[in-house]
Amino acid sequence: MAVNLAELILIGLLVDWVFRKCRLPGLIGLLLLGIVAKPFLSSDFLSASQDLRLIALIVILLRAGFELSRDALTKAGWRTLLLACVPGIFEGVTITLLGPRFLPLTTMEAALLGFILAAVSPAVVVPLMIRFIEEKRGAAKALPTMVLAAASLDDVFAITIFTILLGIYSGHAVSIGGALAGIPISIVLGIGVGVLAGWILLKLFERFNPRATKRTLIIIGVSILLVRLQHLLEGHVPFAALLSVMALGFFILEKREHMAHELSSKLGKIWVFASILLFTLVGAQVDVSVALHAGLAGLALIICGVFMRSIGVLLCLSGSSLTRGERVFMVVSYWPKATVQAAIGAVPLAVMTQMGRDTAPGQLILAVAVVSILFTAPLGAAFTAWAGRRFLTVDESEHAAFNAVKESNT
Repeated sequence: MAVNLAELILIGLLVDWVFRKCRLPGLIGLLLLGIVAKPFLSSDFLSASQDLRLIALIVILLRAGFELSRDALTKAGWRTLLLACVPGIFEGVTITLLGPRFLPLTTMEAALLGFILAAVSPAVVVPLMIRFIEEKRGAAKALPTMVLAAASLDDVFAITIFTILLGIYSGHAVSIGGALAGIPISIVLGIGVGVLAGWILLKLFERFNPRATKRTLIIIGVSILLVRLQHLLEGHVPFAALLSVMALGFFILEKREHMAHELSSKLGKIWVFASILLFTLVGAQVDVSVALHAGLAGLALIICGVFMRSIGVLLCLSGSSLTRGERVFMVVSYWPKATVQAAIGAVPLAVMTQMGRDTAPGQLILAVAVVSILFTAPLGAAFTAWAGRRFLTVDESEHAAFNAVKESNT
């Protein structure tokens, strides 16, 4: 396992450098590296990949929280909530309706596929948005902040709908109204617990004044425990742990801005290592042989879903003051898929196996989920990076102030 880790770090750094030299996001190269390297990774390393990916995802979500200022969220406004659900509904419903026409799936099986694909990948989107926030690109209209917050809520919504559909499909008694009501409960509870954790940690930091490195490690440890709390409460109380992690960082930023920037700087250094783990291990979840099973029909269905998701984004932005280029940026930012699809793409197949049903539809659902990662993650990341540089204006005064704070922390 240690040898695999060393190899991924060294090759990952090289691949990231090469892709950046080619003016492409480094994460594309890391995803491809993970796909190629999978046959050479030990079973012990792959079995630990879920925990390693979780830790890496927590690091980037903490950084997101430390960049989510109240002023930026106020600028983003109510459209953030629309962007969190409307595009996902458009995509999920489109795949539900078209799925049986493109693939040998029933309407219910197509619906399961639709809401697996309806989730945006925070692993791909959040690092790109943090970079734009740090560069103060789109700061005047808080566009990266809007995408960052909405993408996180989007996952909660898509996974909840998927869970309802899976319960109906498997024949379990499901209270649809209760499950839907659980969406705002999980969001509010997640944010509330995160704020409480941030308040407690802030009091402890002020009382004992540990070094910044120790504060960073404490925050990462608490965040991992918050995710563990979600697993303990699962089936009893809806709780969005990843939102809780972001809320923790947001609270510290609001109360102690200098401390938040200092912690974000430390996390930025950890992210160099964590990003290699996250994207290579997400890539390693992709089975190309399974993807080939979906064929061109599966790819066509994915494109239809992404097209309707883009229409949903444009509808959410109708009547806004955004320029045409800024709207393009918002649209392509909602394309990447990876994290959720890798995590739950195989769940329908497992349920079908347990129920003794024909597993062919489950294999097909998994295949399309894999193709969605291969197609949208690199393409979406590349177009988002391009659109951000091309269409988002930089607030030079804020950028200079940010650099001054960053230099003082380092």
